[in-house]
Amino acid sequence: MTLKAKGKRARKANFQADLAPADDRTARLKEELRLSNNTDFLSAAVALFRWAVLERKLGHRIVSESASGDRKVLVFPRLERVAPDLMLPCIEVKWTERELESLAELASSTEANPPTGALIRALRD
Repeated sequence: MTLKAKGKRARKANFQADLAPADDRTARLKEELRLSNNTDFLSAAVALFRWAVLERKLGHRIVSESASGDRKVLVFPRLERVAPDLMLPCIEVKWTERELESLAELASSTEANPPTGALIRALRD
């Protein structure tokens, strides 16, 4: 990755990221993509993210389509920050009666329960 300042020679930008050693998802992704080092991995990730930002700035939706034609719209809050004031993607959640009752009970509770280990892990992913 290079940065070019006006009137100056291009220089390499240094970036260091500490990835959790216990988290082998990055290693598996690098292997799947046949990327040999973190620099190539980060460059590919930044290129993909840059494209996604440009698409949202243009008001385009990013869609995944299966072989059978099923489509899913990417909903990524950080990307929505750059989207123009158009109709944003909407997700419909089909709640069961039991789930709604449980939600109402949790929402009306005066005591806050500490987060569970599963919730903490889910938020980290």
